[in-house]
Amino acid sequence: MNESKAPTRKAPAVKTAANNGHAAKEKDLTHTLVSGLKEMISSGALQPGSKLPPERELARQFGVNRASVRQALKALDVMGIVYQRVGDGTYLTQDASTTLRAPLDFLILVDGITFQELFEARRIVEPELAARAASRRSEEDVEALEKALFEMKARPEIDADELAACDLKFHEIIWHASGNRVCQRMFSSLHSALSRSLAVTSALRDEGAPITAHQQIFEAIRDGDREHARSLMHEHLMHGERTILKSVRQNPE
Repeated sequence: MNESKAPTRKAPAVKTAANNGHAAKEKDLTHTLVSGLKEMISSGALQPGSKLPPERELARQFGVNRASVRQALKALDVMGIVYQRVGDGTYLTQDASTTLRAPLDFLILVDGITFQELFEARRIVEPELAARAASRRSEEDVEALEKALFEMKARPEIDADELAACDLKFHEIIWHASGNRVCQRMFSSLHSALSRSLAVTSALRDEGAPITAHQQIFEAIRDGDREHARSLMHEHLMHGERTILKSVRQNPE
């Protein structure tokens, strides 16, 4: 438990009711700003890359103080929806409209979705995607999977972030090979969060473990073995989840 060592990021567990109310208001304001930006983009009032109204005007529009607006804008900055120019103002990013259509990114960053929840979602969906990929994969898909696997094998000194990028690429190819565009869109929304979780599991990996798992999954998909692909993917994700939980226990923060 060790509650006395909990850092600022874990504070919600011990915050007073007043502080909790303040945090909820900040989160509500961020939601409101996102909704407002969506409407402004839809109506044509704002275009990607255009400048937002000043903080003073946003505060007046939403009936809050400027400090609250500033906190909400910081959250939107982290999400890649806006960026700030010192001494100039806040601008929508060029891909803001795309980001705003990705509610999972928003929930992960603002609502605090955990790695464990991400892996649970992946365990529900990805084994079936692997099975479908085994039935529907094209020669191009097989070649792309083999190439992604080769990149991991060819660089034994690869760091955790690079391995996470290769890992994500491997899974993206499987999502694509499954032939289900809805699932492809769903999981594309998880890219940034998956990158973070994969970096954690990569940093704590047993030597060669992820490459061995990917090799087996690749072979099952290449050979068209639906059941084996499904089973291997489930086992692979369970191992990743256990690694994440191990990290949390070792670093309770």
